[in-house]
Amino acid sequence: MLSTNPFYELSTFISPTVMQGYIILMVLLVIVGTILDMMHKKSAQYFFENAKRAQKDAKRTLSGGEKASLAVQTVVNEVLTSSEFKRTRRRISHLCTMYGFIIFVVSTAVLIFGYATESAAGIWPVLWHLGALLLCFGGYWFWFFIRVDVAAEGVKWYNFNGRGDVFIVGLITMPTFALLWSATMGSGTLNMLFFALFILCSTVLFGSVYWSKFAHMFFKPAAAYQKKCIMADGSREGLPNDYDLTDPAVHARFPDVPEYMGKNPPNMGPGINAEPPCHY
Repeated sequence: MLSTNPFYELSTFISPTVMQGYIILMVLLVIVGTILDMMHKKSAQYFFENAKRAQKDAKRTLSGGEKASLAVQTVVNEVLTSSEFKRTRRRISHLCTMYGFIIFVVSTAVLIFGYATESAAGIWPVLWHLGALLLCFGGYWFWFFIRVDVAAEGVKWYNFNGRGDVFIVGLITMPTFALLWSATMGSGTLNMLFFALFILCSTVLFGSVYWSKFAHMFFKPAAAYQKKCIMADGSREGLPNDYDLTDPAVHARFPDVPEYMGKNPPNMGPGINAEPPCHY
């Protein structure tokens, strides 16, 4: 099953042109949904206005090499390894979901545009199934073990928050029915049922970008890069510098620090990173 192109059997009664047209339509839905989302939330406007404001407050000008280095750091940390997630299980879930989605979508496009009428398609069918499995693993882990938070907030696994959960539900069900469709290939009605559900969930996923966090994936790297530049050039978004609260010079500049916190303020600890919340 893993080495068989699932779209080969499909091409016997659905034209590859129709399949390719569907892929193009989904891409257009993502583009339109992302643009509408950015217009509605004004995220692009905020991004550029924040960049202009930071440029005016900058204490120094970053060189081209520094900007390139920060861009590489952003790609490695925020994109490829998701280092911003402090919880190991949340990070693993996110990485499995992200890489599974990329592998699944890319291999689907390659199989449909390049091998729709061929049973053997090299490594691509294996990658298609592997991407779907990774996507299911990361998605179900998030839904049942991370999103569920009965101890802290009373969120149970069967709670569905309307538009807020459309994205993750579509992200989970799309590869699930894709794998079931592939596993039941040649079984007639059941196979076609799973295929129809696979297409339905895919359409919901890509067609609901406007109401989901899908657009966030495009904005997040740019925002992370801007954040690094703002911290490096000294503008710091108008925030004060990091001070050593035990330094006498800091006490002289900010007399209220020793007044309220003492001359040797205690270490405030790791905060929310200290332990999982348990307040429900």
